Amino acid sequence: MRSRPTGSVVVTGVSRFLGAHVAARLAADDRIGRVVGLDPHAPPAEFAHLLDGVEQVRGDAGSASTVIADLEAEAVVHLALATAPDPQHGGRAAMKEQNVIGTMHLLAACQQAPRLRKLVMRSSTAAYGASFRDPAVFTEDTEPREVPRGGFARDILDIEGYVRGFRRRRTDVTATVLRFAPFIGSSADTTLTRYFARPVVPTVLGRDPRLQFLHIDDALEIIHRSVVDDHAGTFNVAGAGVLSLSQAIRRAGRIPVPVLEPGLSAASNLVRNLGRSGYGLDQVDLFVHGRVVDTTKLVGEFGWSPRSTADAFDDFVAGHRGGAVLRREQLALAEQAILDGIRQARATVQEKA
Repeated sequence: MRSRPTGSVVVTGVSRFLGAHVAARLAADDRIGRVVGLDPHAPPAEFAHLLDGVEQVRGDAGSASTVIADLEAEAVVHLALATAPDPQHGGRAAMKEQNVIGTMHLLAACQQAPRLRKLVMRSSTAAYGASFRDPAVFTEDTEPREVPRGGFARDILDIEGYVRGFRRRRTDVTATVLRFAPFIGSSADTTLTRYFARPVVPTVLGRDPRLQFLHIDDALEIIHRSVVDDHAGTFNVAGAGVLSLSQAIRRAGRIPVPVLEPGLSAASNLVRNLGRSGYGLDQVDLFVHGRVVDTTKLVGEFGWSPRSTADAFDDFVAGHRGGAVLRREQLALAEQAILDGIRQARATVQEKA
């Protein structure tokens, strides 16, 4: 069923890669009327050319009610989610404020928008968590076996709960929730791509989790399709097939460094010492337990499927073939991080004994 918005489409988060590229694609589609980007921050120079055809409004989700009402928006695409805390910009508290409180304000604005006909929400397969009790494959109806430890996963559960309430109150709006697998690709810049781009990749000793990825270009495609066509419901979005962590590291030509699980946080400090941000409990649990989702519902509803997990990862490898050069002092930091992890694990064992 097709219900293309001919009025205004509001896209949140246009100062970031996903939001900027989605807004640009929609603006280039002559089937769509006006495209407005809503973001409290100005887009960086690298995205400025993409947004030439996009009207930009400075404001966060808290100001969405005024923007959506004034524009008489017919569709809202909510992409402004923080996937990891930024210690330099408020840490976990600011992340939750943006994700949970921001989405709550946005949905309240959408509920009061009489012309709204479509809502497209970014979500994540992190909603399923990652634990030793997990099933082999998650479907959209599978409940998390345990409450996720990571902040992003807990935020996603809250967000999806708010969307379910919105659906009950606005049955006239087509609400599409897209649970994305981790993004990968030559142009993607995420915690996960930075992890695999490192010359030395920390892993958990004795663990080789199964992983699924989604090419960033396929994420753009499925969001675009969700706007121009009606696809109500919640959908897992991931590339077919799986890669084990060891296979992914070998494909990337990196060096695995096995550490005991309690030492993985020390390895995260290593990543920061190498010039990149670290990762949180969401990523740690993924590296320990892995996660695989079923995409049958997506393929059946959209009549389209993303490229495979292996193909998506190979595109990432092609764009990062050179990797990073590991200097002698950085290698020393790596060795120190591993030793710190071992000492931490020993101390934990002794305390329990």
